[in-house]
Amino acid sequence: MSALLRPATPADVPAILAIYADQVRHGTASWELEPPDDAEMQRRMHTLLAAGYPYLVAELDGVLAGYAYAGPYRPRAGYRFVVENSVYVAPQFQRRGIARLVLAALIDECEQRGFRQMVAVIGDSANQASIGLHRSLGFAQIGTLTAIGFKHGRWLDSVLMQRALGPGAMTLPTP
Repeated sequence: MSALLRPATPADVPAILAIYADQVRHGTASWELEPPDDAEMQRRMHTLLAAGYPYLVAELDGVLAGYAYAGPYRPRAGYRFVVENSVYVAPQFQRRGIARLVLAALIDECEQRGFRQMVAVIGDSANQASIGLHRSLGFAQIGTLTAIGFKHGRWLDSVLMQRALGPGAMTLPTP
């Protein structure tokens, strides 16, 4: 596979929205019930990029196949060295290594930016593909919130996974 990995731009938002909307409508990775519109996705991307978080896309054969971004894990200042990741792949490109490619690059970008921990909040304990992907890239499962969400007529678990970035908690962060 020769995918092109690059930073996302506002011009990518329609393709990003199409991937995300499919997941909102049919999957459990996102617990939104209705897909946001283009303006909202533009706002979300702008907010993350303006705050210094990485947002990456992968193209395969000229088509945006998947994307990943990091954002704040929690809004309180004490969490400023911790990020939460999000990874989405278009249905026709799943199981082709796109998620691994963008998540590995996202981990590298976050380490370069001085973040020390990455948290994955995986929607539904049945999402073994995402759990396996994260585990293969060094994440450990740290907990499961059972029946914490409701979507598609059923209760869903939320699986929490965590990975140290760079020196993690071994040294003090640089402010």
